[in-house]
Amino acid sequence: MKMLCIKAIHTGIRGNFKQVIKMTDHVQPLVSLSKKPTEPKIIVNLRRIKRKIMIMSGKGGVGKSTVAANLAIGLAMHGYRVGLLDCDIHCPTIPTIYGLESKRPDVNEEGILPIQVLPNLSLMSIGFLLENKDSPVIWRGPLKMGIIKQFLEDVIWGELDFLIIDLPPGTGDEPLSVAQLIPNFDGSVIVTTPQDLALISVRKSIRFSEKLNVPILGIVDNMHGLICPHCGKQIEVFGNGGVEKASKDFNIPILARLPIEPKIAEMEDKGTIVRELLEHSTEWQKNFENVVSAVEKTLEEK
Repeated sequence: MKMLCIKAIHTGIRGNFKQVIKMTDHVQPLVSLSKKPTEPKIIVNLRRIKRKIMIMSGKGGVGKSTVAANLAIGLAMHGYRVGLLDCDIHCPTIPTIYGLESKRPDVNEEGILPIQVLPNLSLMSIGFLLENKDSPVIWRGPLKMGIIKQFLEDVIWGELDFLIIDLPPGTGDEPLSVAQLIPNFDGSVIVTTPQDLALISVRKSIRFSEKLNVPILGIVDNMHGLICPHCGKQIEVFGNGGVEKASKDFNIPILARLPIEPKIAEMEDKGTIVRELLEHSTEWQKNFENVVSAVEKTLEEK
């Protein structure tokens, strides 16, 4: 049987990425035909996770990873056991948002240990395997599906209430791979901005979720205006009304309207988002609580 394995977890990815993942042959011992077959490890792993939630967007630059990172923190602050998986292989930003770019995961006999942020919040991203944050990941579909499968199969997530999966924009290899590997997703949160161009793409994300039978928990209307620091009035930077129309057309609730908040951007750039949100709450974060509550309710539905 062939299986994918990661090399150089401690040293990071060096040189040609093709050297990082290799195929290793293992000879299976002869067993009795009457012996019960062993369950795939990925099934055993996923069974220990109560709710799997995907965060997706139709296009890039709408703040999807910001929503995923804050959702994971919000659920952890409510006392839940949370894992956050960054499935954006080409542009992983979760390590930067959390200020953990220099961290490297450890490995033991059971598998890969995720990066621990809080006692009840753990992360995994290909960004933790890159020696240089500027190194491009030049991979085609099969390699990307392989690493995503390994993150689900070999990472020791343990018992979780929620696994939040931050998908790359669009409806390509990574979202499809994740949907195929996790056939029983509990919901998706779709992130967009009021800009018409973003809304054209978000409709595709809605159709994607519907075709794969993933329940859509709602839409996050991000960058919904800017509060003028001088007069306090809201400036509609990207226009208004498009998200409401999409919500009505598809009968999907708007979970939150989040204004452009320079403080949140500053915290992410500095990697201090966890510490600062634990110390105080911004107006942006208060609005974001509606997203946390919507995801939290999925625990009550089954």
